[in-house]
Amino acid sequence: MKNFKAILFALIFMLIFVLAACGSEAQQGEVSGSEGSEDEAEIEVEETTTYTVEHAMGSTPIEGTPERVVILTNEGTEALLSLGVTPVGAVKSWTGDPWYEHISEKMEGVQEVGTESEPNLEAIAALQPDLIIGNKMRQEAVYEQLNAIAPTIFAETLRGNWKINFGLYAEALNKQEEGQRVLDSYADRITAIQEEAGEKLDMQVSMVRFMGGDVRIYQKDSFSGVILDEIGFARPEAQNVDEFAIMGATKEMTPQMDGDILFYFTYETGDGEGSKVEEEWLNDPLFQQLPVVANGNAHKVDDSIWNTAGGVIAANLMIDDLENKILK
Repeated sequence: MKNFKAILFALIFMLIFVLAACGSEAQQGEVSGSEGSEDEAEIEVEETTTYTVEHAMGSTPIEGTPERVVILTNEGTEALLSLGVTPVGAVKSWTGDPWYEHISEKMEGVQEVGTESEPNLEAIAALQPDLIIGNKMRQEAVYEQLNAIAPTIFAETLRGNWKINFGLYAEALNKQEEGQRVLDSYADRITAIQEEAGEKLDMQVSMVRFMGGDVRIYQKDSFSGVILDEIGFARPEAQNVDEFAIMGATKEMTPQMDGDILFYFTYETGDGEGSKVEEEWLNDPLFQQLPVVANGNAHKVDDSIWNTAGGVIAANLMIDDLENKILK
């Protein structure tokens, strides 16, 4: 009888031990499962970052990093490409079929969506973008329609310093670090050409643009004028002012085109009108008698690079022109 009681007590003790062990494992499993859920929740929060961009039309929240971007300015297109972003849609280059030659290889597969002045809203909507980037100066009238398609960010203006708009675009794309690297690289080029130019910075650089029905003498508050000013090149007196350009230049104003070196560029859309104006002026005795022309220091450069493209890629190509024409 005593043996039976001893055996029974031992069995009861073993049962209690097994039940306690099972309970402990179950509790550990619940804790581990809880920790796994918290990790998953943290990962989910990280993947859905939301940020707000202040721009010309107000404040716009953007959820996540945009992947399907439509860009409505030529300079904006260059900004996206330099940031490693190929837009799903872009407005046609001012000249080109449909893109400027210097960016055409990078624009393979991009859908044309009208022009800066007349973006095609139906084509934009069909692309189902998650971000649209445009410009108040060009597209203010259709901002609400664009914003109904996708979150829309507008820069204020297009003239002058391209880096202002570039910073906004980098912020809108959530690529500020990449944007800063692009700006740092550009700043390094400015420093390098300044050091290489030395006393040649005293040369007065003149700029003239020929267009169908117009001739312009470009001043400091233009795309190319800002770059010349950053580098530190001197400008002829009539061009050394913080304005955009002298528009509607007449033959009597030809002396204001003189300088130590002259760069001229022609806006040609394909109808021959720009080229006709260029030829007329280049063959005019007043132009030919300019000292800068007579001395062989007048150079034709690409209008898309020196003026119409207006972006970071063009800015670097313009510096290439200056190095090749002035420093070599």
